[in-house]
Amino acid sequence: METATDSSRAQPDISHVNPADADVWFGHPRQLARLFTTEMWERFGYYGIRALLVVYLTKFYLFDDVAAGGLYGAFIGLAYLTPVIGGLIADRILGSKGAVKLGAIIMSVGYLGLCFGGEQAKPVFIHGGQTYAVQVSTAVSGREEQYVVTSAGNFAIRGQADGSIRLEGATGQPLPPVIAKGDYRTDGVRSPFWISLMLLSMSLIIVGNGLFKPNISTMVGSLYPPGDRRRDAGFTIFYMGINLGSIGSQLIAPLLARALGWWAGFGLVAVGMVVAWSLFQFDKGKLAGYGERPASSTPRARLLSYVALAAAVPVSWLLLNNTLTSAAAASEAAAAGSGVIGYLAALPLLGKALLTCFAAAAIGMPIWAFRAGSRAEFQMMLVASILIVMSVVFWTLFELAGSALTLFAERSVDRSIFGWDMPGGSVQVFNPIFIVTLAPVMAALWVWLGKRRAEPSIPVKFAIGLTLVGLGFLVLPVGALFADGQYRVALIWMVILYLLHSIGELCLSPVGLSMITKLSIARVVGMMMGVWFLSISMANYAGGLITQLTSVSTVGGEVTNPKLALDTYLHTFTIIGIAAVAIGIGLLLVSPLLKKWMHGVQ
Repeated sequence: METATDSSRAQPDISHVNPADADVWFGHPRQLARLFTTEMWERFGYYGIRALLVVYLTKFYLFDDVAAGGLYGAFIGLAYLTPVIGGLIADRILGSKGAVKLGAIIMSVGYLGLCFGGEQAKPVFIHGGQTYAVQVSTAVSGREEQYVVTSAGNFAIRGQADGSIRLEGATGQPLPPVIAKGDYRTDGVRSPFWISLMLLSMSLIIVGNGLFKPNISTMVGSLYPPGDRRRDAGFTIFYMGINLGSIGSQLIAPLLARALGWWAGFGLVAVGMVVAWSLFQFDKGKLAGYGERPASSTPRARLLSYVALAAAVPVSWLLLNNTLTSAAAASEAAAAGSGVIGYLAALPLLGKALLTCFAAAAIGMPIWAFRAGSRAEFQMMLVASILIVMSVVFWTLFELAGSALTLFAERSVDRSIFGWDMPGGSVQVFNPIFIVTLAPVMAALWVWLGKRRAEPSIPVKFAIGLTLVGLGFLVLPVGALFADGQYRVALIWMVILYLLHSIGELCLSPVGLSMITKLSIARVVGMMMGVWFLSISMANYAGGLITQLTSVSTVGGEVTNPKLALDTYLHTFTIIGIAAVAIGIGLLLVSPLLKKWMHGVQ
């Protein structure tokens, strides 16, 4: 999931207030309750979308895994990139409270837009320049089967291990009984208008999130005067709100989507966002004095900021549309053996921009520190850059929860719990459940180890997190050894995966942001914070690319060969699992040197 972020932005002067005399909520400023509840409802919306989106793209609009994975990665990547800009606008013009309210309104409109998906895409089968309709129906086994509809009859599609398909009953006219991989294509007939509306809705969510996400965390920090020891505990409470919101939406939204239709799932998250907005809009003065506009803000500046935000929506739309329309280009370049250069050249605009900016920052900042700083400052900046790169690896794999792992759960996991079939999008709910359950345990463990001077260093915690995220993926091939007759892995193996991933998150996530502020040279700490958020954006985008690598053949949103689908997922998961474990062990081996270069930073 994610952790709340602190900030050193301007705070109201409340240092004269005695906390013991103030109106408190569980020992904290009462305003924390409103911020906690607001964030809970906002995250209710965001994680509801994360549970729905990739399945929606593949089943309602019938995009293949390459297009769906690319679009999902671009959407989440942009959602984590825009807070850098949203924080600046709030600091200088709108104030945190104004930015949060405006962001909530924009996101509410975006979520409501997703409720209007229009007409479901119609599946088609393309061979020899001819397009045939596809009929999807439920077989006796309970699995949905696909039939190509022709003038000579309807032929059931059977995927084969080599990627070819067999058409049962076909005799050669108008279709041959076996069609080789690459000689056919499946797609969906979609309305350009409804696709454009979907991209517009996603763009609004991206821009609104950029205003909301960084600034509500800033307001939490502003509740505490300098030196108030309750600050860390306050952010821990706030963090629990994030995870409680995600538990509710990841469980309920997919259930509503399955029972009533996709509009109901998206409608639920829209309601959550409206509730979040109303908590701020009708705060009865409880947040007065917190997150107000800076004195330097002028009507002209505010007008210009609104114009800039309005312009950001079509820019986001263009980036998402470019990702969607060019989704297959990079995969085709890789399959054609064009090498790394050819692959990078084929990436969508967003991918090129993110990769270029992140590479320049990760390499350039230590070089700048070498030239402008002392030896110790250079070494500390080098450690910060290394750990940022390691965090990209971790979050790239961790965030597959909303894309590749959701599709895997939907297609290759037996999700039955005492006769109830859990939706594929709901499986990721085990992560926040484990976070809420294990966070106090892990916090107590670090305190216990700290008292004995045995608490792991930051590089060691990063190494543990990377190793655990890799081991989580390596659990699935073991589970596949016990797959059922429909080539489905038992749900318990996904539970174990999320347990390992959650422990890894608790090792790495809480120290990441703090690490940046402590290791960066003071005059560029703001820029390094931007690099940190850029790294998270890069990781989410890269997760979409990995989802493309797990692409399996589908017709009408359903896999044609369950065994081939399982084998494809396990092949990719094994590779990334081994790679993550190897990187984690490598980081563990060099951690003593990195700790030395941190010059006492804990």
